[in-house]
Amino acid sequence: MGELMIKNDDLAVLTESKGIGDVLKPLIREIHLFDTYIAGTTHLKDKTVLDEIEVGHKLTLKREINKFDAKAIMLITEDGKRVGYVPEKDNIIFSRLMDAGKLLSARITDIKERKGDFRQISIGIYLVDF
Repeated sequence: MGELMIKNDDLAVLTESKGIGDVLKPLIREIHLFDTYIAGTTHLKDKTVLDEIEVGHKLTLKREINKFDAKAIMLITEDGKRVGYVPEKDNIIFSRLMDAGKLLSARITDIKERKGDFRQISIGIYLVDF
């Protein structure tokens, strides 16, 4: 495995031929910002995704142009399936961060069964910091 070393004059040198992504991965950290839940799960066209997700799964946050909510943030599984949204009451700060180019992610922290198709899915939202 490659090693990042500091040489004379504070010059960083990669000792083996690795891509920059391999060097940065150990330097990435997630800063916990907020706990909330996933909104809109009852409106999903493909509800099978609700049977596939588990506690600990990561979700991608993606801004969406939405006529009902100008600050809408969609939550997507790692394989690209829509799960729902960050609740409108919680999305103003996160949408501003994303619009400013910040990378956010989410992680499922709890799944509770409710009546019918409705499930309460709790998530933590994180700022991905390099």
